[in-house]
Amino acid sequence: MEYLSKLKTVAVTAAVILVSFALLYFGTAGFADMGISDRLNQRESVTNKKIYIIGIDDKTLEQYGPVNTWSREVPAKLVSLLNDTDGARPAVIGFDVIYSEEADREGDDTFARVCGEAGNVVAAMSFSFKERPEQGADGRIVYNPYHVDYVIEPYDRLKNEVICGFANTFVDSDGYVRQAMAYLDYEGKRAYSLSAQVYKSYRESRGEEAVFPAVYGRNNRFYFTYSGKPGGYSVVSMADVLDGTVDPAIFRDAVVLVGAYAVGMQDAYMPAIAHNSQMYGVEIHANIIEALLEGRTQLPVSPLLYALAAALLCGVFYVCSEKMRMLYSTILLAALIVLDFVFVKVMYGNGWIVPTILLPVCLLVIWLVQMVRRYLAEIMRRRRVINVFKQYVAPQVVDKISKDRDFELVIGGENRHIAVLFVDIRGFTTMSESLKPEEVVEILNEYLGLTTQAIFDNGGTLDKFVGDATMAVFNAPFDLDDYIFRAVATAWDMQAGADRIAEKFHERYGKSVSFGIGVNCGNAVVGNIGCDFRMDYTAIGDTVNTAARLESNAKPGQILISKEVYEAVKDRVLVTPIGEIPLKGKSNGVFVYQVDSVGNAESTSKAQQS
Repeated sequence: MEYLSKLKTVAVTAAVILVSFALLYFGTAGFADMGISDRLNQRESVTNKKIYIIGIDDKTLEQYGPVNTWSREVPAKLVSLLNDTDGARPAVIGFDVIYSEEADREGDDTFARVCGEAGNVVAAMSFSFKERPEQGADGRIVYNPYHVDYVIEPYDRLKNEVICGFANTFVDSDGYVRQAMAYLDYEGKRAYSLSAQVYKSYRESRGEEAVFPAVYGRNNRFYFTYSGKPGGYSVVSMADVLDGTVDPAIFRDAVVLVGAYAVGMQDAYMPAIAHNSQMYGVEIHANIIEALLEGRTQLPVSPLLYALAAALLCGVFYVCSEKMRMLYSTILLAALIVLDFVFVKVMYGNGWIVPTILLPVCLLVIWLVQMVRRYLAEIMRRRRVINVFKQYVAPQVVDKISKDRDFELVIGGENRHIAVLFVDIRGFTTMSESLKPEEVVEILNEYLGLTTQAIFDNGGTLDKFVGDATMAVFNAPFDLDDYIFRAVATAWDMQAGADRIAEKFHERYGKSVSFGIGVNCGNAVVGNIGCDFRMDYTAIGDTVNTAARLESNAKPGQILISKEVYEAVKDRVLVTPIGEIPLKGKSNGVFVYQVDSVGNAESTSKAQQS
């Protein structure tokens, strides 16, 4: 049953954590995860030197004016210059500019004719998407967020002479571009994105087959790895190509992309490779094309598969952290987090996007839960120990227990050398018969308060009250310095206090009582004696019995100590030897001494004087 309970706890904990963070993953936590993934996986490494950008930059705009005022003779001249030299023409020319409206007829015709004759031009188009309910194959109504509402295409004469690709840029919910669309089936035809179509045309120009990556979702997306930060590709001004400053031969067999490269043209986005920076759309297309050429594309891993694997690992970590010390649990947590980042990077290199921080955060939450649980359990354990011991242990001993991390309250005992003190009120029974109950209780409480305070003042442990008697032990549960002398000093303090209290009660009730005290030392079994639901901290053994017998033989106002106690404290007490007396339950008598004075200075006992 205990095993099933733990298993249930593990399962519930893992499930709650994973569900909570899975939901967060599609919100703020998801943005953080993607941002960390970008910094971990996106690295600048432009390897393809055959991709060039001809930018419509500020220099071009200053020379030719705003793009919407140009005659199509301008792009026609660019295409002619790039293709005029035999053997030096580009493999593909991709225009990231949508020539949708007709301008001047002559220029439009010239541009369309030149592109048709070149045969290597890919022009841009654009889809406008609108969410719309559609009936699925199973008859259910589903909402398609990528329903094509309308299409912006090149003007008719140009459209008939070129290959078109849609230039839509897909921005993630946190504002960064990490994904691209490969193609879209529209009106019974497959339309490729501008990047995909340029890639396809380039491979075909080299007599190779275009191999597209696996895609996901209704809009056939894939993640891609950037090859360069903004400005990472070779960019030349369109004006420099048109006026002959740049030799068109440098573009031989290359991919040439023509597009906006000026702030005023408002075609810039935030790339995943360089957060808080902007990259022009034409440069993003260059990165996508290189990712397709180099095979550096990725798909998101199955959420269900990841959740199952993560839940299993969280469960294993939970069980391990239950059994481990916190230090080892922390080391295991750190190792798992490092391994997670290594795993994420390896999976990314093999074409899979895996959540970066979701699992580490889950593991960290489990670790924090365990830490808080252990902390609260330790507080409760200490509180339980203190609540038990404060009933019979001196405050300083309780304080020590509360600070001792290794102290355990368990049933059982240990053999320790201790000093034991018994004190009993002489004449209490007779006195109680002649007083009211409340008066008896008042006197008893006063005397027991005195004995308790004396025990605590000397660092002893209050073992128990037995009627009007008190038992105390010294050197348990913790080691106590000079504990035998402390026991004798406690007896002396009790006797001195009893004399003061006796005067008060004699004046009030005409009654007075005194103490009989016995002190012994030796080995005894000390510990918690009892059962799980009721236990007492006490000492048992011959040493304890002898101390009790000494107390029972003591006369009113007398302190009796054994020979073992005397030998340990003889330099600091004045005593009168009583001699050997028989004790009930012992075959041999015990030599005892009466304590006459207690001090720190060396003294000579009356026995020695005699």
